[in-house]
Amino acid sequence: MAKTDNKLSSLKKNVAPFEEIDTRASIRQLVNTMLPLIILWYAAYLSLSVSYWLTIPIILVASGFVVRTFIIFHDCCHQSFLKNRFFNKLLGNITGVITLCPYEQWKNTHAIHHATSSNLDKRGIGDMWVLTVEEYNQASFWQRLSYRVYRNPIVMFGLGPIAIFLFSYRFNRKGARRKEKINTYVTNVAIVVLYAVLCWAIGWQAFLLVQAPIFFFSGMLGIWLFYVQHQFEDSYFEHDEEWSYINAAVEGSSYYKLPKLLQWITGNIGFHHVHHLSPKVPNYNLEKAHEASPPLQKATTITLKSSLKSIRFRLWDEERKVFVSFKDAKQMRRMAMSAPAPTTEASAVVSPRPRVQGE
Repeated sequence: MAKTDNKLSSLKKNVAPFEEIDTRASIRQLVNTMLPLIILWYAAYLSLSVSYWLTIPIILVASGFVVRTFIIFHDCCHQSFLKNRFFNKLLGNITGVITLCPYEQWKNTHAIHHATSSNLDKRGIGDMWVLTVEEYNQASFWQRLSYRVYRNPIVMFGLGPIAIFLFSYRFNRKGARRKEKINTYVTNVAIVVLYAVLCWAIGWQAFLLVQAPIFFFSGMLGIWLFYVQHQFEDSYFEHDEEWSYINAAVEGSSYYKLPKLLQWITGNIGFHHVHHLSPKVPNYNLEKAHEASPPLQKATTITLKSSLKSIRFRLWDEERKVFVSFKDAKQMRRMAMSAPAPTTEASAVVSPRPRVQGE
């Protein structure tokens, strides 16, 4: 444990200089994100009078800028975008309305996600539903069916944006405090007012033709980013007594190596291992922190092409420490049932593969 603590301390010391907020860089990012988003949204509306085939590519680009706006919102939730807490919170609420995310609710659940990521004993808040192979095998028929439906790509990335952004975020979570509840209500009212004004200004049909696909594509991309940054083959999951913050950050979060344009649009969130190690690092400093710390460069790297494989990862295999598909889990179960029971002598020499904390 001392070795793990020392390494954690060393890594945090390496990234500490990059936690400094650069107000000019933040304002510059705010301008080069929000201004293009407004222009693209208006351009999409104007293009409706020409052809919807012209509108679609504009909508796709605008969706990317909504994701970039979400990254600003995300940094505001970590108090890592602006130095002044009041303006940081104000901007977080404004960008929260644009991205349909209530600031206080998302900030609180996301903080829990950071504190419990990859911890098998503390799943359920701010993360995706993950079952181990053993849990799935022991689950009831209806539990397995529910999990299969949830993990289906069509449901997760097709219905997910609607279920999460339109419905889930509109309600307060159980146990939410008064401040969080009020903020959710205020956010909902602000969204209704904004959408009502836009419908009045351009007509509800035009509004839906522009906003609905922008919402859907940006929501789908947001869910994909969150999914792929933790659901890769040799990720990291441990029970509480073995869980390590350093391992969860560096081994349980991927480095999603994207083309430079997509890296810019997604606000460097592909350097997710750096972000989990130190959430106080502003998004525009994540790449710098990664390059300045060789140990962080050893994090699992996935590319645009290799990330597509993660769609088949459904269950966590605690024995092999990898994600597997439903088909793989079924084959493993059949083999286990057909294999002869080991003798006492053979069992004595079999030991699980040790995992060194802080590797």
